[in-house]
Amino acid sequence: MNKLLIKLFVKNHEDIENSVVRSAYGMLAGVSGLSVNILLFICKLIVGLLSKSIAVVADSFNNLSDAGSFFISVLASILSKKPADKEHPFGHERIEYIAGLLISFIIMNAGFTLLMNSIKRISEPEIMVFEWAFIIILLVSMLFKAWVMLLNRDIGIRINSYVQKAAFLDSRNDLIVTGLTIVSMLIAKYFNFSIDSFVGIGVSVFVFISGIKIAKGTLMPLLGSAADKKLYEKITSKVESYKGIIGSHDLIVHNYGPSNIMATIHAQVPNNMDMQKVHDVIDKIERDVYKEMGIHLVIHMDPQEVNDIRFFIYKSLLIDIVKRLDSNASIHDFHAKFKNQQIKLDFDVTVPHSYSEQQENALSENIQKELIKSNPAIKCDITIEHGFIDEE
Repeated sequence: MNKLLIKLFVKNHEDIENSVVRSAYGMLAGVSGLSVNILLFICKLIVGLLSKSIAVVADSFNNLSDAGSFFISVLASILSKKPADKEHPFGHERIEYIAGLLISFIIMNAGFTLLMNSIKRISEPEIMVFEWAFIIILLVSMLFKAWVMLLNRDIGIRINSYVQKAAFLDSRNDLIVTGLTIVSMLIAKYFNFSIDSFVGIGVSVFVFISGIKIAKGTLMPLLGSAADKKLYEKITSKVESYKGIIGSHDLIVHNYGPSNIMATIHAQVPNNMDMQKVHDVIDKIERDVYKEMGIHLVIHMDPQEVNDIRFFIYKSLLIDIVKRLDSNASIHDFHAKFKNQQIKLDFDVTVPHSYSEQQENALSENIQKELIKSNPAIKCDITIEHGFIDEE
């Protein structure tokens, strides 16, 4: 059914890198969720008031907050497709992340409100009224919610949208809330024991934690997160596959929206290669990466020695020393200059983010000591830095 809806309401649905197509996906998910949640709010509120169940009433207002979330989703879909302008030269797609953050606040508020109401009901209990019609209505509502959940899951995965992924998690929470509410109503009828308030407390904590997780997921790209390891490897492998490129390092990925990614990388090239040929190769890589991955890649040329055997001897020596001192560290951007009896080595050492300043200084000093042991004529210029790739 979801595939049919996508074909009917999303023109050129395969072109997911297109901001207009992404907006259409968002509109489909948003309008569907908005309509379903308003309907569920009305039905559950009636059931909750008639049955005097705090869990059902809370669940109904949770659906109302979900309707607000989907309204934000629709609004974000409209605004994010706006083209770049002089104030926003990178476009407006980050609105999706802002919308996801707003939705997370709505979810956390719903969890907190449910917690307060559940605690209050413990001190002021009410006898629930049981009717099978209420159970049937809640079961039917779960079917509608499951459809909205799966629609947002499919669209969220398809277009890599934080808004739809947040909506999927929120809908999943609702299914759990409603399911536990039905269980509490059945226990109250057949065992004459009410767990309604305690179920409400447990669910409220679950909902609140889900909101925190969604907030974290949407804040990361806004703050500037490390590059995903798979994307990192995909880009570096692509760059290094071209003739004339002998290595790469310092890939930095800038996220301006799910379909608006920019990146920079240092590409190592032979120092005896014709500069015009190097320029042509780099231009081709940048065009190909954009065509195949939709990423605006800027490449910095880094000439490397290819004829002097001493370069490779000292580079190999350095790699062995660093590996011996710390297997989690690595070197790049290695340069060697030989003048008379002097040997000048310039290089960067990448260490984990967990490194303290003392550890960085100690590693730098130990590397220099080991190099001087091998040859007292060596002088070093070492830069300790952290990587731009996700370490997890």
